[in-house]
Amino acid sequence: MKMKKIISLALVGVVACSVVACGGKKSESDTLIVGTEAGFAPYEYMKGNKIVGIDMDIAKAIADEMGKELKIKNMEFDGALASVASGKVDFVAAGVSINEERKKTMDFSHEYVDSTEVIVVNSKTQAITGNVKGESLNGKVVAVQQGNIADSWVSNKDNCNPKEIKRYTKFAQASEDLKNNKVDCIVMDKYPAEKLVSENKELKILDGVLFEDKYAVAVKKGNKELLEQINKVIDKLIADGKIEEFTANHTQK
Repeated sequence: MKMKKIISLALVGVVACSVVACGGKKSESDTLIVGTEAGFAPYEYMKGNKIVGIDMDIAKAIADEMGKELKIKNMEFDGALASVASGKVDFVAAGVSINEERKKTMDFSHEYVDSTEVIVVNSKTQAITGNVKGESLNGKVVAVQQGNIADSWVSNKDNCNPKEIKRYTKFAQASEDLKNNKVDCIVMDKYPAEKLVSENKELKILDGVLFEDKYAVAVKKGNKELLEQINKVIDKLIADGKIEEFTANHTQK
């Protein structure tokens, strides 16, 4: 009897240890995983060894509201979308635009920020001049980030007819090719464009807006419970002016 009692107590200890994740480590159910691509300042970028940005502030607010620890996974943009569609990450916050193709494999939160897409050129050679419009890209070699909304937009023949579309995983790579005249321009969001130009004096943003868009958080299709929680946080952040505060914090010169 005594031995049975000892064994029973030992089993209780093992179960208790599993429940609290011995040593204070968080279990999977206590962790929220966000996928992102940390080369899209001010939405997500590296500050030292830490990934920060507007989207990461939003992701942290979501995790805090749910009482979970946020885990950030940095990956290529299209890889992040594939990961949320397959359930490898809980959600993606990476300047994600909503389109019909993406709706087939993922669901989207309420939109939380307006995006203005612009054209970046080499200021010395300036392959594009005049008013910014779709026709400005006709016959040009256009750089975009692979898989993002600019990629979809310039690939649509109803919008423009480039000579070639070059797709990059990082805007830093695209900027080097633009400085070396391997591409004629980059189409990208205004805020990341301003950051890129501030770090590359050979580049400039053309006056005018190519097209406008909005960003949202993406979750695996059918994950209504998580989506409702995310929407609740986003609505509150917008109502409290926090999105504007996050933006100001990451765009101050």
